[in-house]
This record gives sequence, C-alpha cells and structure tokens, in this order.
Amino acid sequence: MIVVTGATGNVGRPLTQALAEAGEQVTAVSRRAAEVPDGVRHVAADLAEPTSLAPVLDGAKALFLLLSGDLHAPGARPADIIGLAADSGVRRVVLLSSQGVSTRPLGPTRVAMRALEDAARESGMDWVMLRPGGFASNAFAWVESVRAHGVVAAPFGNVGVPVIDPADIAEVAAASLLDNRHAGSVYELTGPEVITPRQQAETIAAAIGSPVRFQELTRSEAKAGMIQFVPAELADDTLDIISAPNSAELQISPDVERVLGRAPRSFADWVARNIGAFR
Repeated sequence: MIVVTGATGNVGRPLTQALAEAGEQVTAVSRRAAEVPDGVRHVAADLAEPTSLAPVLDGAKALFLLLSGDLHAPGARPADIIGLAADSGVRRVVLLSSQGVSTRPLGPTRVAMRALEDAARESGMDWVMLRPGGFASNAFAWVESVRAHGVVAAPFGNVGVPVIDPADIAEVAAASLLDNRHAGSVYELTGPEVITPRQQAETIAAAIGSPVRFQELTRSEAKAGMIQFVPAELADDTLDIISAPNSAELQISPDVERVLGRAPRSFADWVARNIGAFR
C-alpha cells in the first residue's frame, strides 16, 4: 500500500490517480474529506499532528510526503513524520522538496527542507528527493481576476523561470514510488523553457481568445497576498527567487525527460488542460 499526502492538491491528485491506474493500493491523505478515484481509500489527517498518521502508515510500503504551507513555519516538526514512517515499517519515502535547497541553501525554509531531506537519508528507508522549481499551477491565483477583469497581477513581470506542470511532478513521483531503480536519486524538476509572468498572461489570453492585461505588483503587494496562504519566511524565499533567479534557477533540467522518456510539458500545455478555469 502507498500513502499519498497532500492527495487533493495539484500534485497529489494526479499522483493518486496514476498509482490507482497502475493497480496499486493507495491511501489518500488530506485534512478534509475529499473525492478520490475508485478503489482509493481516503483518510483525513493533519500532518501538523504526526501521530494522526500512525494508523495510516501501518502496513504501508511507501510514502509520498508533501508539506503544506504551515509545515514550513518555524516550530513545525515534519521530520517526525519521517521517523514515524520508518518506525511503522515503510520502506520508501519520496519527498517533494524544493529546488531552492540546492540553489538558495541559506534561505530559512530551504535550511529546514534540507534538514528534512537529511532526515529521510538517515531514516533507513529508501528515498527519492524531488526538487521542483516554480509551479505552472501558481497561475490558478489569477483565475478570479482573469475571469472578472481580464487582468493578471504579479510582481517582476519580465523576470522568468522554467515553471513546471504539476502533472509532470506527479508522473515522476509515481515512477519513483514504483521503480526501485530510482532509489537514492535527487531529481531537479523544471519545465522546458523560461517564461515570464507577462508571457504567461499572453499565453492565457491566446488560449481563452480574450485580451488579458498584465498588472505589475510591487514586492510588498505580492508578499501581502502570499502570506494569506503561506508563512512569511516561505513567501520571502520564493520572492527572492522569482525577482532575481540565479543561473542554476534558469537552467532547464533534463530530469523529467530522463525519468519519463519525454520532454516536460510547457506552460501552454498546462493552460490548455485547465482552460475552463479561466473562462
């Protein structure tokens, strides 16, 4: 049995589907009740209380671990989940980490994520680290403004990074959970091209067939919106990257193609698949 945390999100949902279609027994974990694919067991649990996962991990062979925003906050103890999994007999953990662990190792949330990676390495379980850059699905934050006003508002409009489709992350995660050859691997996951927020707005406009105006936000305005959903430390670390990506953060990683045998999906591919949200 494979346990998938964050199972109702942009990565967890397609991962759960892929594992179920592969014939695996899957337990999908999220904080609240949710619909899951046929044959998948759903359990409501809070990762901020690792002991709530103990019954879920009993009998599991593998764990996909995705941290919600509050588990990046100071004082959180996500390493306890790693320890609980090892104590429960789980044999493999696939951790959704962050590209910033290698490219910005001194950022507060990156230091914490590196410590979590180290806990996985030292746990005695097989491990795989997935280090994605920016998510294409962050564009969901623009749905309401695009639909109501034809506006995309974001900071650093002319600064791009190679955002990745979460469906690609999910497929790499599924391969990492199912194939022993991936044990001990660290995968840097990016999209196929650098794309700016302004270009993302143009892509959405072309897809919906309506004009979309780009509105530049200041860093302070962007942070004010972000901290409604994530800790301030994570907001600052993210803004540091998207304001001035370094050379490593601009590189197109070969790892998606290396694992999946195909190029990563583009931002335009992601928009086409989610076009209904913007209309």
